[in-house]
Amino acid sequence: MSSRNGNAAGRLIALIADVLAVILVVWIVMYLLDANRANDLVQWVHNAADFLAGWSRDLFTFDEKWARVVCGYGLAAVVYLFVGHAVAGRISR
Repeated sequence: MSSRNGNAAGRLIALIADVLAVILVVWIVMYLLDANRANDLVQWVHNAADFLAGWSRDLFTFDEKWARVVCGYGLAAVVYLFVGHAVAGRISR
């Protein structure tokens, strides 16, 4: 029974990591496609991505703004995926 609980908890953690990464990637795509920042959905995604990538958002100092967005938010997405799935794997064992 404990193996089953571990698998469920691991799947939940992996799912949460996936959702966080998707929010960050959606913001990167919206930014690159110049989405209307006055739109409520765009604002929500941007605010959520800013919160999730607060630690990596201004980590890089490229001259081009798009490169800073892709690298800063992209790094956060990769870290969430890597750490989330690593933790999920450990719990599932």
